[in-house]
Amino acid sequence: MFASLFRGALCLGVAAALPLSAGARTLLDYTGECVPFARTASGVQIYGDAWTWWDQAKGKYPRGHVPKVGAVLAMAKSARLPLGHVAVVSRVIEKRVLMITHANWSRIGGTRGQVERDVTLFDVSPNNDWTRVKVWYRDNEGLGGSEYPAHGFIYGDKPDHALSGDQPDYVGSLIDAYAR
Repeated sequence: MFASLFRGALCLGVAAALPLSAGARTLLDYTGECVPFARTASGVQIYGDAWTWWDQAKGKYPRGHVPKVGAVLAMAKSARLPLGHVAVVSRVIEKRVLMITHANWSRIGGTRGQVERDVTLFDVSPNNDWTRVKVWYRDNEGLGGSEYPAHGFIYGDKPDHALSGDQPDYVGSLIDAYAR
């Protein structure tokens, strides 16, 4: 019970560092852009547009192409993502399938900015190096048809709060990735 109370207090403390919307009590209640969410959730202290994170991390944080829980996936600037995108790895399912927790991707209740937890991310890069990905998109309840360029993972301190749910849908994640 003490651990549960401590984790709840920690989430409230972390959430207080973000400009949360009225009524938000934890980091998962955050509404806003992906960058402040990823910074707080991962401990990676980089500022600026998401597409700049990969270059900014050079020499400050380890970077690579192997997913690890708590790492930030830095997605590149593209026509569909003019500011890039950052997301935090919440679960590693298998070599080419992850779950991420991120903000400001799908529309929830008709609006963007909210946090989605344990979202399927599928590596579709030809060299299995996470440089091209497909992301589960709530609006069509499956992997989106678009592929997005990614730089790789930025490794910060493992987050101290739970970014993953108690019962993530591992099977659904694999079906989303491989059944198409």
